[in-house]
Amino acid sequence: MPIFSPPGTPSSSPLSLLQSLLFLSQDLSHYKPFQFPPQKRNSSSILRKSRLLYLLFQDLLQNPTPISLPHSATLCLKEISLLLHKTRSLLHLCTTSSRTWLLLHTHPVSNSFHELVLDLSTILDIFPLSALSLSDDVREQVDLLKKQCARSKPFVDPTDETLRSEILKFIDDVENEIVPDRVRLGAAFKRLGLEGTRSCRDEIRCLEDQIANQNSEKSTAEILSLIGIVRYGKCILFGASTPRANAKQQFPEAEIPFPADFRCPISLELMRDPVVVATGQTYDRENISRWIESGHGTCPKTGQALSRPDLIPNRALKNQIARWCEKRNIPYAKRETRSVTWNKAALEAMKLTASFLVEKLADSPSTEAANRVVHELRVMAKIGADNRACVAEVGAIPRLIPLLGSDDPDLQINAVTTVLNLSILEGNKKRIMDADGSFDAVIHVLRSGATWEAKENAAATVLSLSAETAYRKRFGRDPRVVKGLVDLVRDGPASSKRDGLAAVLNLAGDTETVGRMVEAGVVDVAVESVSEAAEEAAAVLAEVSRKGGAEAVSAMKGTVGILVGVMINGSDRARECAVAALVSVCRKGGNGAVTELVGTPRIERVLLGVMQNGSERARVKAASLGRICRRWVMAQRLDRTVGFTISSA
Repeated sequence: MPIFSPPGTPSSSPLSLLQSLLFLSQDLSHYKPFQFPPQKRNSSSILRKSRLLYLLFQDLLQNPTPISLPHSATLCLKEISLLLHKTRSLLHLCTTSSRTWLLLHTHPVSNSFHELVLDLSTILDIFPLSALSLSDDVREQVDLLKKQCARSKPFVDPTDETLRSEILKFIDDVENEIVPDRVRLGAAFKRLGLEGTRSCRDEIRCLEDQIANQNSEKSTAEILSLIGIVRYGKCILFGASTPRANAKQQFPEAEIPFPADFRCPISLELMRDPVVVATGQTYDRENISRWIESGHGTCPKTGQALSRPDLIPNRALKNQIARWCEKRNIPYAKRETRSVTWNKAALEAMKLTASFLVEKLADSPSTEAANRVVHELRVMAKIGADNRACVAEVGAIPRLIPLLGSDDPDLQINAVTTVLNLSILEGNKKRIMDADGSFDAVIHVLRSGATWEAKENAAATVLSLSAETAYRKRFGRDPRVVKGLVDLVRDGPASSKRDGLAAVLNLAGDTETVGRMVEAGVVDVAVESVSEAAEEAAAVLAEVSRKGGAEAVSAMKGTVGILVGVMINGSDRARECAVAALVSVCRKGGNGAVTELVGTPRIERVLLGVMQNGSERARVKAASLGRICRRWVMAQRLDRTVGFTISSA
């Protein structure tokens, strides 16, 4: 049983030692006996003993004569100090752990309480009470405490043991694909104090937090089983959770509104170890490594082939994320990347929950009820491939698609976000695209969504689905998609611009699509978005120029100067994209672009700076751009020389 190590050795001064003991016992008095199993009786017993010790310390400090304790008494008090620290640590562990997890560990936790009492009994046996000046009442209380400790035996509450057997039976039933009895499940939840969606949601969060502290696959699997049981019980007993008005504020980290650049494009979760791939895109190392190891040879975001498998740490972005989190008191430490194995009980519980929710949707519920159900599915699909697979396998997608056209803004955004979360799993992309009306439904939200957030998540769904080449062409060649993305970038807030530009960039891999994008005004909106989304805008201009839109980029007034500005002030990624765009524009966009570039003040110094400090790809592109400029200058000089020779003749 893990117990926190106590602080350093107590002070040897009798006065400070007693003051420290009084403070510790007062601190323990703030703990209340547990209202629900487990450890209700053991916690009450140890707290009563702590209060009796408080009376002892108080009496010793109130002695009017100068405090002078025998050496043996001082040693005993130091041992009691360590014991109280252990007691506080054990109580803290119990109050911060989930109730179901504590219930499954009833025996080791009960033994920890008993060991504390045994240690206290040993100390009190040798404590020199006769050598101390104590009031009669306190002396009687200490004698009573000694007798209580001497009679103590390990105690496992029969109620706890019965409830523990019930929970284990539920896990066993689910593992064997037996639906738990609803009445028994409700009775067990009531005894645990899980009597509503809020208490169940808190229990699930607590269990999820405990996964990080486990050191074996067995204990992790045990917690996953408990999460599955609690989530299933929450849904069938109390219904789906009622979403708050602002869904983005629902969860501790999964829904914190991190800047879009801080989230991995694969998982949409905060990047703990951002790395850059050959195409210049940034992903979380764990996610992109899994993508590559599964046999993919393309960049998930752009669809471009990865010319090399190198993963270069993006330290600048990691430091930026760390500073952002630090300012907002959000923990940001790289998590252990050990894999979590979902056991059969956890998977079956997840399937039961998802099936129950999908059945509720099939019953044509009211808008409010449907919103709660869809929100619950959204939560389940938020994290983990197994969750996404289970939700899709029980038929959620065909039930979600019609809800994308809902007139209720909350229901629409929960539905499109759930589809987005499900689309992250590779196997779900085909399920979504094959569902009746899904293609048009996603486009409807993109173009006519009730909120910018809904449109933004529809754009992200297009981005996710278009990771498959066939789907990328289908989306890119539909003028409604291109128009919707261009409008989103032009009129939406900064976060929407980034998602819109990311989707545009992904679709721009198809040459035919680029022509349609140019006609729809993508060059204009990309140039206008540089100030708010420099990396994404510069990347779009680079790809459009490379795929046949160089003349359109060159013709846009001021584009060359804006891209030079990005080369000077942009991030490493933005500078790389800007110089790549300029290379394509100067090669394919006509002499006007080269003339404007050469005429830019101190352009040589700008290019030199990129060649010295830019990424490897940026350095190569900057060198190419420098050669283009030098050739143009030499050609101009040659023209002047030839003209002078002819006129002289």
